[in-house]
Amino acid sequence: MPKGRPLWRGPAFRLCLLSAALFLCLQLALRRSWCPEERAAAAAAAGRAAPSARGTEPPPAAAAAGRRRVTYVRSGRRGSAEPGCCPLQPPGGRRRKTIRWHIDLQPWASPTPSLNYEALRFLKYISTSQILCEHMNLNSLTGHSETTKKPWSICLDERFSLIHRMRNKQCRLYSLGLGNDDNQFEVNMANSGCEVHRFDPSIKSAHIQEGRHLWYHRLSIDWRDPNPAIAAHKFHSNTKKLGTILNEFGHQKIDVLKADVESAEWKILENLILEDVVEQIGQLVFEVHIHWPGFEVSGSDSTVVRYWYSLLRELELKDFRLFHTYKDLSKPQMFLKKEAFNASSCYTMSWVNTRWK
Repeated sequence: MPKGRPLWRGPAFRLCLLSAALFLCLQLALRRSWCPEERAAAAAAAGRAAPSARGTEPPPAAAAAGRRRVTYVRSGRRGSAEPGCCPLQPPGGRRRKTIRWHIDLQPWASPTPSLNYEALRFLKYISTSQILCEHMNLNSLTGHSETTKKPWSICLDERFSLIHRMRNKQCRLYSLGLGNDDNQFEVNMANSGCEVHRFDPSIKSAHIQEGRHLWYHRLSIDWRDPNPAIAAHKFHSNTKKLGTILNEFGHQKIDVLKADVESAEWKILENLILEDVVEQIGQLVFEVHIHWPGFEVSGSDSTVVRYWYSLLRELELKDFRLFHTYKDLSKPQMFLKKEAFNASSCYTMSWVNTRWK
């Protein structure tokens, strides 16, 4: 009778041994991934047991927060005596809110979608003031004699904070433009003591300072940040969202946001609403164009007008109130490429944030 093989040399025994080893490795890996609090506690205990030889150091959270702060680039070259543009402001500590991906569309103006009903509702809405503002002219302030070509109206009533911040030289204006030479409004605001930042991608230098309070930046405000990984977006490297600019400049609030961006205003306004940036703004002065849907706005004519109307209603829900509308009769009288509804192709509208402090 042949001698039997030892059990430990059999394939079944080897398979069991390999399975046990794999099971032990899996358990160790799961324990390391499921119990981060044990590792954190061990690290904290080690930190208490071995204090730094260099003295007191900030806790890890404070160090990380310090690394996240962004100081905006200073004007001029290294060693230049020019002042920095935008010193870092104290962090506002705003609570992060849930991201919204689209605005809430208002119900149709009629039982079935109709351009006629949508247009009449929209035009009536933008032509009706929601709050009374008695003082809207910068020329009423001492030392302002130059008038602007367009009525960029801001509310200077005592019940709102802008006039008080202007008197205390604490106001801030952001102006968004695209190669517009009319900068008298910005100059007047700077002469009032406001810190004025004009964003225009057509200027020659990255940052230009005129006087003590007026800055020009070669930047374009958009409704999205460019993706540096996509070659097609490298051309738009000087294009950023307003919220990104605020973070980089260290600014927590804007007293006035003025925008003349040639049909990009609808998507920019949508971005400000969806990201709650609009809550950091005291007054809005926008030139809106309605001779075509605008950049990246699509759909039937009635759908486009419903979208415009819904955007403006979102502003109202954020406690913004329309106090002035200027119908520009010097522009073509067009509404979505049609001569209809006695509408101008361009309106300048002003809102005040009634909750602004």
